[in-house]
Amino acid sequence: MKKLSLGKLAVYLVLGLAAIPVLFPIYYAFAGAVMGPGDLATYPPALVPHELYRQNLTDVFRSVPLGRFYLNSAVQTGAITVAQIVTSILAAYAFAFLRLPARAATFGLFLATLMVPWEAIIIPNYLAVSGWGLARGGATYLGLVLPFLASAFGTFLLRQAFLQFPTELRDAAVIDGCGHWRLLWRVIVPLSKPSIAAVGVYVFLSAWNQYFWPLILIRDSEYQTLQIGISQLNDAEVAQPGLVLAGVALSLLPTLAVVLFGQRYIVRGLTAGALR
Repeated sequence: MKKLSLGKLAVYLVLGLAAIPVLFPIYYAFAGAVMGPGDLATYPPALVPHELYRQNLTDVFRSVPLGRFYLNSAVQTGAITVAQIVTSILAAYAFAFLRLPARAATFGLFLATLMVPWEAIIIPNYLAVSGWGLARGGATYLGLVLPFLASAFGTFLLRQAFLQFPTELRDAAVIDGCGHWRLLWRVIVPLSKPSIAAVGVYVFLSAWNQYFWPLILIRDSEYQTLQIGISQLNDAEVAQPGLVLAGVALSLLPTLAVVLFGQRYIVRGLTAGALR
């Protein structure tokens, strides 16, 4: 058994201490979800529930239509994730392999959109969606999804991954009669699954945690997402922190599952285009 050197031990200690402020809110959300009112009202706050208080979890579904909010978030997130993966694959292939006029300049302009903050374009997006009758009273899933159908980040990541393919492999596929469409879906995409999965995980997390866009767009509770629904649990007149934490814990489950099962794809996908 190898002994840890003092330097490695110090690194692990620093990383462990740095992980505490990241992991503690997640822990307390799940711990607080099963804490009774007595535990949550004590000072200093209890860090471990003295007994499992399951009523918070049942009261969440009685207080708000959480199942409907879950469905809305799932539809919105699924549509955005699929759309961005498809558009990123197509755009990345075009920027990587097609001989387009001013391709480098166009790609640079495309990447420049990453420097535009979302807050700077939220009003034009809202006015456009509202003009099409997809905001407020007429809001639908289409209004939630429409501004997020494409992603410059996903296109950049997949383009870098596509550029790693040997030219010999592409030439062999072309000699065998592969056109662009067949080369993309039969050769490039199957060999780029880690990068595509990394894009999918990133897009899923971003879409699932959206708050401001659904907040200003949706008035009808039929289309409200989970993040908006959780905020309704915070009653200004009656403080129920256990109820809020239970809602937060339930909303964290999909993101935690995606991160735990997709972290290896994130690492492999983000490093796929690092070296050439």
